[in-house]
Amino acid sequence: MNRTLGVCYYPEHWPEERWETDAAQMVANGLTWVRIGEFAWSLMEPTPGTYDWGWLDRAIDVLGKAGLKVVLGTPSATPPRWMIDKHPDMLAVDANNQTRKFGSRRHYDFSHLGFRAEAVRIARLMAERYGKNPYIAAWQIDNEYDCHDTTLSYSEAAKKGFQDWLAQRYQSTDALNRAWGNVFWSMQYDTFDQIELPNLTVTEPNHPHQLAFRRYSSDQVVAFNKAQVDVIRPHTDAPLIHNYMGRITTFDHWKVGADLDIASWDSYPIGFLSDRIEGTPKEKQTYLRQGHPDNQAFHHDLYRAVGRGRMWVMEQQPGPVNWAPYNPAPLPGMARLWAWEAFAHGAETVCYFRWRQAPFAQEQMHAALLRPDAEPAPALAEAAQVAEEIAQLPDVGTAASPVALVFDYESAWAWDVQPQGADFDMFRLAFAAYRGLRRAGLSVDIIHPETADLSAYKLVLAPGLMTLSDPFRAALDTFDGIALIGPRTDTKTDELAIPTPLGPNLPNTDVSVVMAESLPPSDAIKLQNGGKFLHWFDHLEGDADVYLSTKAGQPAIMGSDNVRYLAGWPSDDTFDQIIGNLCDTLEIATFDLPKGLRIRDTATHRFVFNYAPKARKWGDVIIPAAGVHWEEI
Repeated sequence: MNRTLGVCYYPEHWPEERWETDAAQMVANGLTWVRIGEFAWSLMEPTPGTYDWGWLDRAIDVLGKAGLKVVLGTPSATPPRWMIDKHPDMLAVDANNQTRKFGSRRHYDFSHLGFRAEAVRIARLMAERYGKNPYIAAWQIDNEYDCHDTTLSYSEAAKKGFQDWLAQRYQSTDALNRAWGNVFWSMQYDTFDQIELPNLTVTEPNHPHQLAFRRYSSDQVVAFNKAQVDVIRPHTDAPLIHNYMGRITTFDHWKVGADLDIASWDSYPIGFLSDRIEGTPKEKQTYLRQGHPDNQAFHHDLYRAVGRGRMWVMEQQPGPVNWAPYNPAPLPGMARLWAWEAFAHGAETVCYFRWRQAPFAQEQMHAALLRPDAEPAPALAEAAQVAEEIAQLPDVGTAASPVALVFDYESAWAWDVQPQGADFDMFRLAFAAYRGLRRAGLSVDIIHPETADLSAYKLVLAPGLMTLSDPFRAALDTFDGIALIGPRTDTKTDELAIPTPLGPNLPNTDVSVVMAESLPPSDAIKLQNGGKFLHWFDHLEGDADVYLSTKAGQPAIMGSDNVRYLAGWPSDDTFDQIIGNLCDTLEIATFDLPKGLRIRDTATHRFVFNYAPKARKWGDVIIPAAGVHWEEI
């Protein structure tokens, strides 16, 4: 499949006589796709039941005739003001019982069935009008689920929905009381309508109560998305997409993705470095204008899996953003590097956000490909360069990876509600493992927690899984590579209880976690090889072989030839040693990469990306800061 570029465009923000000029300039700079419509409900339906499609008809016509393919977004992320008058209880409520008011975006509650019906209605009307339009080549459903922390709502609609969901799941309050251990602290319920949402309690609510609410809330996102998909799909053959975000774990992306054709995500490397990715002050400074060298890659690999092999970047940062604590400009060349990195990880399309910087409202400080005065911004030339390079370089495809990492959203919820250590976080642990693989120069697949066949891989890492699914456990039983399980994996039931026998119940492997401890930043568990565990340590017992011990003589890695349990959270240097040793055993080639260099192999080429703020050497090639090098393999 050919790689293409696109851009996000808001024709409603600009005079209509400007549209043709913009469209022609997009095409002249090598852009193929243009995304529109996702925030324009108030113009499509100015008053309830009164529609104005004319401006959108003309915009689609202008863009399509210029040679652009249109991604049309459903506008449910920005309900108009009159919608609040019609459904005053549709607004989400935060954990402190404060209503989240109109005046920005995403001002709706996933649990509110009245608003869900309104979102379905406008999506159906759009599909009926534009489903066969030859210029509409893809659809985006809503925009950035959970942006601004909007998955969890503590409204009356959510409470009623949650109570109904619990009744469906448990069938009786006796079963619920047993599953949740409600005999503790006299928390038993007699009827489902007694069960409140898990907020504003004297101390922490019961952990399975909180986990159930996380599951319920995720199911509402899945249902909201599917409801729009179901009314659009009969009218179009174009692919249906949602644009996920970085480091969002509050809903199950695997389940949302099952109803869609392509997974896309919105990539803001510098904003994420400042706002969402941990790092030392030195690391933050080193990558200030480039973003973390593994963050984008992690999400490319995750969403390629969520999309069952099909992935886009729907929004790519082109310059300073407006929403992070600090918003520096990218290093020259990064808008090009980020695009090529996405393509190397399997992206079909990279769309820059946005075409022209808005001179008004909340995002006026967010850079674009054009400045507010319509003159070119620095990233426009870089996008044009990428377009020229795409034309010269044939489709590079994606390559089979020898290593895989399991990522599970339910486990993220479990450790959110029962962290046991202030800095324990599922994403952070999985990302630490992923970074270790990337520092070794490995291309990585991220896989579903219910993956039933591991035969494509030599090395599989499964850190921090609350439980092991039956399909994955069966796959481990026949796996002839090495699976490194843990830490904090398969030591709880799906109701967050401690099982008997103690976990992890690994196939053909006698190892049990008999105690777990979390470690403050001031402490570490030292290992015999000079490494150390941070944050978390599982105390192990059993007759399995010990592959690594702590300095005090406790097992640190324990298991069998093919399935081994990692007892702690390794420091970066220790992860490097562990992964290097495993790859040596499995005869997987690794690299000693200069700091800031990263590799991604495709079916035909090896791509090398320089995230360092200065030039780095790859063989005989000098790669400048923000540089990209590729070579045939």
